[in-house]
Amino acid sequence: SLDIPYVAFNPGATFRGIHDSIVNYAGNNRPELIECCHEEISAAIAHGYAKAAGKPMAILVHNVVGLMHASMAIFNAWIDRVPMLVLGGTGPMDITKRRPGIDFIHSALVQGNLVREYVKWDDQPHTLAGAAESLLRAYRVAMSEPHGPVYVCYDSSIQEQELEGPLPSPPDQAYLLSTPVTAGRDHLRLAAEWITRASSPVVVTDLAGRSPKSFHALVELAEFLALPVIEARKRLKSLNLPSAHPLNLTGAYEEVLAEADLVLALEVDDLFGMLHQDGAGREESLLRSGTKVIHIGTKELQRSSWVQAYQRYQPVDLPITAELRLALPALLQECRNILPESQREMQETRRKTLTEKTAVLRAGWRKTALSASTQQPVAPSFLALQVWETIKQEDWLLANGSLKGWANRLWDFTDPGQWLGSSGGAGLGYGLGASLGAALAFRHSGKVIVDLQPDGDFLFTPSALWTAAHHQLPLLVVMDNNQTYFNSENHQQQVARGRERPPGNAGIGTRLDSPPVDYAALARSFGLYGEGPITDPAEVRSALERALHVIKQERRLALVDVVTSPG
Repeated sequence: SLDIPYVAFNPGATFRGIHDSIVNYAGNNRPELIECCHEEISAAIAHGYAKAAGKPMAILVHNVVGLMHASMAIFNAWIDRVPMLVLGGTGPMDITKRRPGIDFIHSALVQGNLVREYVKWDDQPHTLAGAAESLLRAYRVAMSEPHGPVYVCYDSSIQEQELEGPLPSPPDQAYLLSTPVTAGRDHLRLAAEWITRASSPVVVTDLAGRSPKSFHALVELAEFLALPVIEARKRLKSLNLPSAHPLNLTGAYEEVLAEADLVLALEVDDLFGMLHQDGAGREESLLRSGTKVIHIGTKELQRSSWVQAYQRYQPVDLPITAELRLALPALLQECRNILPESQREMQETRRKTLTEKTAVLRAGWRKTALSASTQQPVAPSFLALQVWETIKQEDWLLANGSLKGWANRLWDFTDPGQWLGSSGGAGLGYGLGASLGAALAFRHSGKVIVDLQPDGDFLFTPSALWTAAHHQLPLLVVMDNNQTYFNSENHQQQVARGRERPPGNAGIGTRLDSPPVDYAALARSFGLYGEGPITDPAEVRSALERALHVIKQERRLALVDVVTSPG
């Protein structure tokens, strides 16, 4: 009745009752089982699916050990504010019914303690009637802003208990969700007054694009007031403005912020970080003295002291707690109502200046990519350009990766559904599973799902290839094979320079080149298409086109392994 289409899992004895019910009572149809070889893959699939489909799916995790395996990916979803139903099995909690040994070491008194700090809610119901009510509440909590994962654990004895009578019918879906968080008109009018009277207003945003309604409202607002828009510089979580839009000034964020006299922040996870110099201390503000800051979003409603996901404290002149899909259209209307005529000429001057700046930025990025056409190993900028030229005429979605941000610079993103953003928690192992989740959401649509897959992240969960093959999930995997954990190698180089140590030793303990991994052969071992490793940039485009043909004609995963430069 909750319309959950899929349940991803690695099989486990403590949820065998639910497993049997899905297969035999429900006929393995709504929900359909998605079999995985690791719980971290199950959770990553659900993570990617929710962002692609705009609704949650479920995962099943086996008692203590399954929840431990899934915990990293659950944490990613918590930080990323993505809804997910995590369902577990445990027990029997009646110790007189347990098998000696295994049932004791795999059953926890309150299993939710393991993930309580990074789920929105957890429960362990004790009766069948309570189990049904608990699931309804879990769905409502997960789907209320800010979204997030929930965990409900079912005693294996309850799962296999015979019903004495029918369970009560659940309510219609219309009654399952809470009313949205809205902003008062007085606050929005004040915000509109500040914005329309500012001489150099700037928008900074991170999650405005999660809702199509707020995405399009932001485009309208930016165009109406000639507002430059800056997206999060690192771990961007959504597409908030078309990438080629003349008002998308993300590439010149320091310059634009330095000129601002007002900042309109929209669902920014790390507002302090966006408004300060990038560094460990980040004490130097990018804003001039006296610049006003407005922040609209629901971040204040997400709280956990275990990990301080709320980041450094950023003073805000006008904080407004509201969902952007409602607040932005209302703010736009307020701005239309009160915009002084005297501001029109200044806005048009600003629009012209910003448009010229954007054109210079994009031309420079393309020139950089083209100038790397003979570089070996293949430059990430050139690879990003080649992937774009291959897929730009298709109905496409970038599920994971950005090739060091080059996809965001060179591709023409026009719709929020074309980019799923980062993992949230920056936990390795997210990429392939999340991409399969997106492929699952669009498995019968013909949409081309692209995964720009870092090699180190891939090696955490290579068995996800089995799930891709078994469930016939079409996906274009472009392996960013720089043969290193580059982030760690970069950190080691920084320390070496500071301590005057040999920088060449930074690769010890970080490189993945001894032995080099044959990713194409690994894909073929699962019955999938694999090509590479490719070292010559002249061969990249034709390999990508062959892989695209496989995806479109054979509807299966195709992997192209490209050896890339780390930088």
